[in-house]
Amino acid sequence: MKKFFIFLFLFPLLSFTLHKYYIALTEIEYIEDTQSVQMIMNVFMDDIETAINKEYHTDLRIATKNELATINDYFYTYLKKHFKVNINDEEKVYKFIGKEYDGNIVYFYLEIEGVSSPKSIKITNDILVKHFPEQQNLIKATVKKQRKSLFLSSDNDKGLLKF
Repeated sequence: MKKFFIFLFLFPLLSFTLHKYYIALTEIEYIEDTQSVQMIMNVFMDDIETAINKEYHTDLRIATKNELATINDYFYTYLKKHFKVNINDEEKVYKFIGKEYDGNIVYFYLEIEGVSSPKSIKITNDILVKHFPEQQNLIKATVKKQRKSLFLSSDNDKGLLKF
């Protein structure tokens, strides 16, 4: 009988650990000294690899010795298509500074230069949503010590932050 109760207690816990979560975080910070908006986006490596491989009919082989030499081009092309930034009602083009792997996460470093005093930041982010409908994209932004956040999903992939 004791084993039965232990099983009843542990079964729900085990079922949650088997579930795969789909969430990406983008941190945005306005740097007043350089008049730039710096962004760090992190996504699960296997998810971004699946999405890009399917969308561009390629085989990235992320973080292996056979990783494509043009992988940064694929990353930047994908990001430009699925992650858009408007500052003060003007669409901005960001630079792809680079990427970094850490465990099963890939970090993308992006930057927009020549920005003076953002009053609003509009984000459109449907990263991974096409291939993972339960994908959720969290945006955290800091402008002059004011922090705001957005929670975007397949149902709502756009949001506006006012500062």
